[in-house]
Amino acid sequence: MTTAPRAPAGPDDPELVEPGRGGGLADVLRRRYLLRLIVRRELRARYQGSLLGLGWSYVRPAAHFAVFYFVAGVFLGMSKNVQHFPIFMFSGLVLVSFFNETLINTTHSVLGNAPLIRKVYLPRELFPVASLLVSCVHLLPGVAIALGVAIAWGWTPSALAIGSALLGFALVAVLGIGLGLICSALHVFYRDTDKVVDIATLFVTWSVPMIYPWTMVRDTAPGWGLDLYLSNPMAVGVLLFERAFWWPTTDRTFVFPAGLTRDALVLLVLGVLLLGAGQFVFARLQRRFAEEL
Repeated sequence: MTTAPRAPAGPDDPELVEPGRGGGLADVLRRRYLLRLIVRRELRARYQGSLLGLGWSYVRPAAHFAVFYFVAGVFLGMSKNVQHFPIFMFSGLVLVSFFNETLINTTHSVLGNAPLIRKVYLPRELFPVASLLVSCVHLLPGVAIALGVAIAWGWTPSALAIGSALLGFALVAVLGIGLGLICSALHVFYRDTDKVVDIATLFVTWSVPMIYPWTMVRDTAPGWGLDLYLSNPMAVGVLLFERAFWWPTTDRTFVFPAGLTRDALVLLVLGVLLLGAGQFVFARLQRRFAEEL
């Protein structure tokens, strides 16, 4: 008995997916097992042959803290002007480091996995999302250090502190992956995109109230300058982290910008729109990834 050969699959065949026309970030959620494998591979490759391994996640923020503390806190005297300056600075530093690492690593994520992309089709968004999750792994030690120091100075959990930390993290994470999708796609076609990203991360460090309080900007900048400063999602995210970890350890006389939570929620909505735009740009450009790689 012979069976009739199966007719060629048409363009609407649900078993076929045209390369570059997958489900985007929804495909990443459906293929979480692949995401876990890629995250494990990135962590293993990064620390292969390393003496400290994941311990470098503690050394890196500690080294950054030491440099900024002695320059800003000791030499520039900020530790005399800001109560509990170490936790003030470190609570912002961990968030800035998380964003910078996310943006840099997502920018390189597609090009760095070119051999895999050329061999097999899988959602290309897996690579930027995996880079974000690796940055989250590196964020945890910094948050643990900040929380430990804050507890030593009298920090106690509260709805305001926990909510501020979660909102600040969500704002920066959405911003990082949204920009990361765009930059990772552009980097395939323009190999100097990473140079632009490196320069941008330098500006991020100094454009947020991490080594100085936002009140210095309020007292010196014109009104429009302050509005522009507070429209920066990174600045708002850092303020939220300071409200979560630093402010409860002080005498609580420090005043944050009016409507900080409201502005953060508005910026989070705009960040989600940026994430949608990033997914759109990534989906349009990934159709040519194979030929460019």
